[in-house]
Amino acid sequence: MKILSLLILVTSFAACSGTTENEIDMPYSKADFEGIIDGETTRMFKMENKNGMVVTLTNYGAKIISVYVPDKNGIFNDVLLGFNSIEDYQRYGASHGAVVGPFANRIANAQFTIGEETYQLPVNNGEACLHSGPDSWYRKVWNYEKNGNVATFSLKSPDGEFGFPGNKTVKVTYTLTDDNELKLDYEVSTDKACHINVTNHSYFNLKGEGNGKILDHVLVINADKSTPVVDESMIPTGEIADIKGTPLDFTSPHTIGERIDADYPQLNYGAGYDFNYVINKQPGELAFAASAFEPESGRYMEVFTTEPGVQLYTGNHLQGTEIGNSGVAYTKRTGFCLETQHFPDSPNQPDFPSTLLQPGKVFKSTTIYKFSVKE
Repeated sequence: MKILSLLILVTSFAACSGTTENEIDMPYSKADFEGIIDGETTRMFKMENKNGMVVTLTNYGAKIISVYVPDKNGIFNDVLLGFNSIEDYQRYGASHGAVVGPFANRIANAQFTIGEETYQLPVNNGEACLHSGPDSWYRKVWNYEKNGNVATFSLKSPDGEFGFPGNKTVKVTYTLTDDNELKLDYEVSTDKACHINVTNHSYFNLKGEGNGKILDHVLVINADKSTPVVDESMIPTGEIADIKGTPLDFTSPHTIGERIDADYPQLNYGAGYDFNYVINKQPGELAFAASAFEPESGRYMEVFTTEPGVQLYTGNHLQGTEIGNSGVAYTKRTGFCLETQHFPDSPNQPDFPSTLLQPGKVFKSTTIYKFSVKE
């Protein structure tokens, strides 16, 4: 695997080996995630590796609930914004930790054309369709299989659901490795041509969820270019633009807070970072996309992906109306997302990498979130 070399020293979790799940006091139990939605049973699943890293999942939206990793002192915290029950996920954050599809991010005017047919999608973000609408895959109860530290969720998405063509078969596999990697593998097939763009919408706070804002996190993003937006609608112009030397440039380390409120039109449109970055990589290559380091805790996260883009979103519109796992409200900029993806509005942008999946072909994508600590 070709990976961008990073000139940093990283300490693995090996020093924390032997930690058991009993030392992690979770604020919820499996019973809190047992329910019936649309006639289907919801459940919670737990994975733990030899180093004590714990990941919990639910088949409601194929969501990640929690990711427990140690800080530089060996103290475990949940670094994922999430909720304590199925009821809370229904009430608050449908997309928190969820698999988003058939098409993640925005589609202009909530429509696209394939051949001579135009498909109308739900309008839920100004005049656009965001994340396939308000009731897409992240509100579905998925089928599941679990074998040790591998959990696979699958779904049948019928022709016309959310306006998207084709009977689609979807599979997402989460794998927790002893290298402290959470690996996500996606597969989608369809019997009609359809635009497919799948991501995971996890919010991270490496201090620990509920422990304040993420402005001190130091980011690196392996991208010299982004897809600029036209205005506050956050619809791409269709350009692939150089961002070197601008407040969007994270090719060298910067804290999130350093330039987030700069008087820069693109930042003003998003009320902070909410942009697609064009990763420096070859098509289909599994490569380094981004990293985040939180100096107080020493926690360090790397992101690798086969996707051509990654969306940095800094929780600019979290409003404090959602109460998270720790009992603390999620307010503005208390979590950030690094969503691996194809580019927003690709169906309407001929110069972007194509998202059109044809019958007989299989969409495949891999993303890895790797956790460690840095002294």
